[in-house]
Amino acid sequence: MNDRPQSDALQTRSRRSRSGKSASRRVTMTDIAKAAGCSQATVSFVLNNTPGIKLSAQTRQRVAEAARALGYRLPAPTRVMPRRSPVTMLDGVIGFMVDQLATSPEAVVAIEGARQASWNAGNVVLVAQTMNDPVMEPRAMEALKAQHISGLIYMTIFTREIVAPEFLHALDMPVVLLNCYTADYAFPAVVPSEIAGGQSATQHLIDHGHRRIATITGEPWMQAAQDRLEGYRRALATADIPFDADLVIEGDWSASAGYAATVRLLQLEQQPTAIFCQNDRTAIGCYEALKEAGLHIPEDISVVGYDDEEIARHLFPPLTTLILPHQAMGQWAIEQLETPAHQAGGRHPITKLECPLVERGSVAAVKGDR
Repeated sequence: MNDRPQSDALQTRSRRSRSGKSASRRVTMTDIAKAAGCSQATVSFVLNNTPGIKLSAQTRQRVAEAARALGYRLPAPTRVMPRRSPVTMLDGVIGFMVDQLATSPEAVVAIEGARQASWNAGNVVLVAQTMNDPVMEPRAMEALKAQHISGLIYMTIFTREIVAPEFLHALDMPVVLLNCYTADYAFPAVVPSEIAGGQSATQHLIDHGHRRIATITGEPWMQAAQDRLEGYRRALATADIPFDADLVIEGDWSASAGYAATVRLLQLEQQPTAIFCQNDRTAIGCYEALKEAGLHIPEDISVVGYDDEEIARHLFPPLTTLILPHQAMGQWAIEQLETPAHQAGGRHPITKLECPLVERGSVAAVKGDR
């Protein structure tokens, strides 16, 4: 649900401060380029050690130092790949099927996570976009099999329960579902922990003294919207804050919907002191409506987003938001493919990965409580 460029590879890092506490931070090539005083393309060439590109040793050193300072893990020097462990199920090529690739960067981020984990063992990831087409999807599977893949990651762009196509059950190789799952739990599956994410976003506002907290949802038919709203309601209930239906406005993930919903919230007799926007694009529209109303963020009203799009850190003030863990999900999927245990069949519990909160400048204590 965002438009970050594919080349701006993301890393989620757990960094430890001097106090020993860990904090999640997402570092992009754009961040490194800004710190190093060069272009994003230069950063990409240095970090990926692209052959045939002539860069000075000084430039390479400057980029490397900026990357280290920001906590970006530099790739290991080129080396001969070790022999694979005899227990691995993978052998050279991994298939990655996704229904939609161009409409959202989440798939690209998940693919990058899988690519990083795969290359550690010398494996290549081949990607096919299927659009869930009943004719073309099986043909895409046959094309991947012709490349002698040894494992398959099957992804949907929207988190949901699916009916697994027959060809998945017929494959003689490990299969992992990413961002989707089946009712019979026939395959290992990984999804974001959206209920916990919605609860974490709302709890962050409660921790700052807010009790009149609004939320602008996504489209209600989508599981992500349902789960984030459930997390919102759980946080309110845990804090003994009564649920107020007037503070819940249905949106469609767009900036326009965020703007319109915020205008409606400001027309309430008792306005909210904080707004949980269930994605960052919604927050963009929310920001505009608040500023047009003469309100200051976070002095007059606090805002939290979700997804940690690139734009979130460039809003004024920078947006507090939550990270969708698609890169970690891609890495998890590769680890599961390398584990032969799930080949035995049976039920496989759904793995849910945390959506870490990124604190920036859009949340403050309730006005009057500071």
